[in-house]
Amino acid sequence: MSMIRELRAAVRPALRKDNRSGYGTGMHESGGPSMSSAVVDCAAYLDGRRETETRSPADALCRVRSAEGQSRDGFVWIGLHEPTEEEFSGIAQEYGLHPLAVEDAVHAHQRPKLERYDESLFTVFKTIHYVEHAELTATSEVVETGEVMCFTGRDYIITVRHGGQGSLRALRHRLEDDPELLSKGPSAVLHAIADQTVDGYLAVADAVQDDIDEVEIEVFSDRTGGGKRGGDASRIYQLKREVLEFKRAVSPLMRPMQTLSERPVRLVDPDIQKYFRDVADHLTRVNEQVLGFDDLLNSILQANLAQATVAQNEDMRKITAWAAIFAVPTMIAGIYGMNFEYMPELRWKFGYPLVLLLIVAICYGMHRGFKRNGWL
Repeated sequence: MSMIRELRAAVRPALRKDNRSGYGTGMHESGGPSMSSAVVDCAAYLDGRRETETRSPADALCRVRSAEGQSRDGFVWIGLHEPTEEEFSGIAQEYGLHPLAVEDAVHAHQRPKLERYDESLFTVFKTIHYVEHAELTATSEVVETGEVMCFTGRDYIITVRHGGQGSLRALRHRLEDDPELLSKGPSAVLHAIADQTVDGYLAVADAVQDDIDEVEIEVFSDRTGGGKRGGDASRIYQLKREVLEFKRAVSPLMRPMQTLSERPVRLVDPDIQKYFRDVADHLTRVNEQVLGFDDLLNSILQANLAQATVAQNEDMRKITAWAAIFAVPTMIAGIYGMNFEYMPELRWKFGYPLVLLLIVAICYGMHRGFKRNGWL
């Protein structure tokens, strides 16, 4: 985070000189707050089509509201990436954003939620990215999380992104190719962001399922031919922690999606609300998968620990059996090692081989007995 801020501070002077860029890096001042370096893109959309002129957030809002007097529907879409309080304060003041929501958007690390303020909705989405790895280890990072926060008003939507994942650039281009959908207003953008986020959950769930299958196969595989028995409990526990991170992104989003899909929301177009039902259905499916992952990993971990216990018991039985076998010659040798002058068969010339034969016979009989009972 500090590295990003240092880089941003280094390039900010150059960005302020650039007044001609097309996608959010240009500066434009017109009596309102200038576009800061945290702004990735800022555009006004009238009747579903993007106004090609580069505008500051204040100019874009003025353009949209002046067009309303001409019976044209429009809204402003501002995209920011990890803004500081100073960079966001001008936009927040211009658009009348609630201070509590602004504080959450700047400092991030929020749980998914939907909050209503006077003239806006504040929505938080957790984005999930699957980290590719050649082999799952006890320190493997399976998922990376980020955040996308949306301020949705009557004629604007402001997206604040945290983390290196969850870019909305491709989504913006895709929506701009569908003016009919964009003409539905900011709620169409909100739905597209929710849909993209949940689709990302589906892809990550499939990848995590493969990792769980790999661990499950290893735990229950037959290793009698040698090598390590069972699975590595640390790997299972690490995967469980990553699934827990996944669960924290998915489960809290259930209620906001149900609200957006089932209850009338003043700032959400009724036609768009129907599409939120599809997103809610996909989210329910992912949530069930994640809960299943958690239960399955608990079972795998318990099975792994049970296998370790069984293996230790088997080892202890083998050690005990061999200790009993070796106790026989130790006991006999100990008796005949005592310095008594009168002992049975002490001076008999066949006494020594007879004792050896007796030791071998007893040890062989014990070995066969332990073998038959599965101790060896």
